[in-house]
Amino acid sequence: MLYDLTVIQFSKMLNNLSVILEKAEGYAELKKVDVEVLLNSRLAVDQFNLTRQIQIACDTAKVGVARLTGNVDSAPKHEDTETTLAELQARIQSVLAYIGGFTEADFATAESEKISQPRWKGKYLTGKEFALQHAVPNIYFHITTAYAILRHNGVEVGKKDYLGAMPYKE
Repeated sequence: MLYDLTVIQFSKMLNNLSVILEKAEGYAELKKVDVEVLLNSRLAVDQFNLTRQIQIACDTAKVGVARLTGNVDSAPKHEDTETTLAELQARIQSVLAYIGGFTEADFATAESEKISQPRWKGKYLTGKEFALQHAVPNIYFHITTAYAILRHNGVEVGKKDYLGAMPYKE
């Protein structure tokens, strides 16, 4: 279950984010808007800008999967220095490649693992709690916020862009 919830769903959402960023690039070209304006946009003055939202979404995916599988040290390191859409797209692709290397078997004991991080000051969540109550909501929050920043700035994206392809059955 945790493999599907993280690797499969995080990959889908990061791919959707990548497509949304392609639309943002096309919008900027068409409207003669400096892409930097979009990258630095935010919905509120005390909120992270678009660039940071994308960085955090990527970090949530890679570190979430790494923590759940006991591979924190293997997660790719990113210095948060991206300043262009191309650099952000490269970061997304790096994370997709990393999490794509995991299998269901890597999550065999993930539900009961004790997951912590420095800012939790010695407290922990079980792997299941961490995935359901921290990692999944966190990635959705940051991807939704990135989507909303672009939509607010006039980029023509909709719910289908956010949700991506559905595995409809006939």
